[in-house]
Parts: sequence; C-alpha cells; structure tokens
Amino acid sequence: MHKVFRPHLLGIDDGPLAVRSGGDATIVGVAMEGPDLVEAVAVTRFPTDGADVTAFLADWVAGLRVRPALQGIVLGGITIAGLAIVDLPELARVLALPVLAISRRDPRDHRLAVALAAAGLSDRLEIVRRTPPALPVAGGGFVACAGASAEHAAALADVARGKSDLPEPLRVAHLIAGAVVHGESHGRP
Repeated sequence: MHKVFRPHLLGIDDGPLAVRSGGDATIVGVAMEGPDLVEAVAVTRFPTDGADVTAFLADWVAGLRVRPALQGIVLGGITIAGLAIVDLPELARVLALPVLAISRRDPRDHRLAVALAAAGLSDRLEIVRRTPPALPVAGGGFVACAGASAEHAAALADVARGKSDLPEPLRVAHLIAGAVVHGESHGRP
C-alpha cells in the first residue's frame, strides 16, 4: 500500500434537525487537502428520514467541481438527515472512491435497529446489514469503509486528522452545518 500524505477528502455531515418531524435537513460537504487546506464547501438539503439517500449523495458528489480531485469520502456514520441510511458499498461503487463512516459507536449498533423499527423504517435494516464491519481507530471511535482496505481507510483517516480525533473535512463540515442551521456552530460532532 502506498502512503497518502495529503489526501483530498470530502467530509459530509448534516446539520441539527428541527424538533418537529418532516422538512429538509441541511447537508454540508467540505473538500480538503490534508488536515489544513479547505478547497471547497458545498451545501444541499435532503428530506428528513428520506429514502434513497445513497443515490442522492452519489449524484450530488458527482456534480461537484472538486469531484475529479477526490480520493475519498468521509461521513459521520451511516445515518444522515435523521434516519436516512447510506449504503456504503453502493456509494463507493458508484463514485469509485473509498467511503468511510466514522462514528463514536459501531455503525451497526443495535440501537439503530430499534430507532428504525420505532419509525416504521425497518426495511432499511438491509442497508445496515450491508455496512462493512467497523474497526476501532486510533483516538477512539470506529470506522467502517467500503471501496478500500481497512488499512488504507485507517491511513486516510489518520493523515486527515488535525485538531480532533475526527478527520478535519468531517469536523469542518459539522461546524459549518451547525452554523447554517443555528447561525453559529457549537457542540462536538
């Protein structure tokens, strides 16, 4: 495996959801080279708990001007916009890029199944089952990856870290998404 010193990664995170159900969630993408150079920011919206978020993200990312430079996608878990479930292997296949889901807990955690059942979205459990096994990463948390080996995924996440245990593209996307929704960012991703 060759070492990637300054990968071009797109971090994608959603903004805080409104207390009421329904409506659209803010989705922010931040493209960075390494942990310290922001190259682009993109913002879109997706229906809260909407269906087929994988196709939506694939189309959105494919249309971004930075797409040709990207070497990977970093998500804050496999859920986005509430209970929309990202199919990591499918997104990696369509974009021909490694897709990493980094979270504090294993993304296939049983609590997700409970939440999907309570929302009447148990059919999405099949997508959860397709999620590659998550591995612990340095600094805490887990990473599930599709489209690359576990070693390559860990290397990408590691060299993209800066201020926190999260890769900077994901951390910055989280901050911007919070600011778009609330007028300023706060809290930890």
